[in-house]
Amino acid sequence: MSDGKLEIVDGSQRLRTLAEFVLGGFRLGELESLPAVSGFRFEDLPESRRRKIKNRSIRGIVLNEHADEQARFDMFERINTGSKVANKAEVRRGALAGPFMNLVIELAALPAFDALAPMSTKLKNERENEELVVRFFAYGDGLEGYKDRPSEFLFKYAKKMNALFDQNQQLAPTYRQRFLTMLDFVAATFPNGFRRIPNGKATPRARFEAIAIGSHLAITANPGLRQQPPDVSGWLNEEAFSDITGGDGANAKGRLQRRMTFVRDRLLGA
Repeated sequence: MSDGKLEIVDGSQRLRTLAEFVLGGFRLGELESLPAVSGFRFEDLPESRRRKIKNRSIRGIVLNEHADEQARFDMFERINTGSKVANKAEVRRGALAGPFMNLVIELAALPAFDALAPMSTKLKNERENEELVVRFFAYGDGLEGYKDRPSEFLFKYAKKMNALFDQNQQLAPTYRQRFLTMLDFVAATFPNGFRRIPNGKATPRARFEAIAIGSHLAITANPGLRQQPPDVSGWLNEEAFSDITGGDGANAKGRLQRRMTFVRDRLLGA
């Protein structure tokens, strides 16, 4: 950083765990590979073993203060080449800490969102809920500059919004309310939320984008819809809606625009 301190882009949790073990009194849990030291604190180890641990080197790549967020993003992707590769949402969270991403994390954890957009624990651990929130805001603000590559578009959007949130403290409450208003409308209008079936445990991205952003565009055009939610049963299960929310070419700009405007127009009665 410009003040000479180092900011950890990747490996923060692992380094904090090591620091807590060596310096903070952290006690090990039940270990399968090293059962002999289960429940040990660092000071419980023999002095020779403590010295060996302290003498171990930790390799790292240091970027200087001239490296921007895109450079950090690229580096984060390169060093995540092991058996568990970080996905795009995890990379964004690691490389773009800031007020906008803080709001994304807050909204993704809302019980109301979880109820409408269920997903597996595995996907939650991979930040899929945060991915959906970023997509809602990014696509809802317009697709200018979108070139059928969601990762690059969403990264640039999150970077821009972090800066705007820093400049204008009123943006966070405005964007928070936009998301909450959309959730309330979806809960009142769509019987299954963002799911395909009543008891579904998954939230397809394309279906979420269509319903969430289409709903936002519709209630922006006609706020009265919030008081009298329209009947969606006539078109929600139509083949036309299934086609535009299908997986084939789902990230192409044309298909993305069609699924957002399809729901908007149906809700507005067009």
